[in-house]
Amino acid sequence: MNSQVVAGGRGWAWLVEGFRLFRRNPPLMTYLVFGYWMLLVTINLVPWVGAVVASLCVPALSMSVMNGCRSIRRGEAVDLGLLFSGFQRGLPALLTLGGLYLLCSLGVLGISAAMDGGALLASMLGGRPVTMDEESRDQTIAAVEVSLLLMLPVLMAFWFAAPLVAWERFPVGKALFFSFVASLRNWRAFLVYGLGVAFVSAVLPGILLGVFAATSKALFNIMAVAMLMPLVFIFVPTLFASFYASYCDVFSRSSEGAGVASDTDAAAD
Repeated sequence: MNSQVVAGGRGWAWLVEGFRLFRRNPPLMTYLVFGYWMLLVTINLVPWVGAVVASLCVPALSMSVMNGCRSIRRGEAVDLGLLFSGFQRGLPALLTLGGLYLLCSLGVLGISAAMDGGALLASMLGGRPVTMDEESRDQTIAAVEVSLLLMLPVLMAFWFAAPLVAWERFPVGKALFFSFVASLRNWRAFLVYGLGVAFVSAVLPGILLGVFAATSKALFNIMAVAMLMPLVFIFVPTLFASFYASYCDVFSRSSEGAGVASDTDAAAD
């Protein structure tokens, strides 16, 4: 199966299609996304092994959300068990993906530790705040920049890997390779997608809050809370649904995604 090279503007269309999927069944998307989070939080509470087990489960739980998006697209009947559907197909490979992602993330943080004395690593693993005094500021900023740069190819390799494993039955290595190549070939769409996510989630709210802050502190506090609610309950499920839209668009010849790409075309028009 070959990946498609889509136009750069498709990156914005993925967000549009994600919102359309959310709008078709808001309760289901909200249940799946917040169920995903709550399960990960609960697993993380288990001493010693919780964080590792949670990391292993991320790809399977992500597939539960993807399965939900597919069911919404097809108009299928759903039930609460959909939250665990990602564990029903290709589980060993999905757990392997989770383990590999954990190792890659730790490797990147380990490299950053050589630059800032482990401050960023301690913050990510232990929840301790990063000290930003005059002496360590440059080192910490450099460590963050290097970490982001090194994580980019990791994210490219894992972006499509889970659905390729679960839906297309790809071996783990082949799924990672196809995902990386597909992401690289569609860098323009991903650039637009990233800019769109940043604009909706950060830039636009920041501009609006800046206007409210200049007007009234009380109005700023009220609007900050008012804007947080749609970001959490609308944009986050939309973002998860956009992952499905991107997969269907790039791998539109697959049986799982043949219909969504055309819907996204209509939305973009």
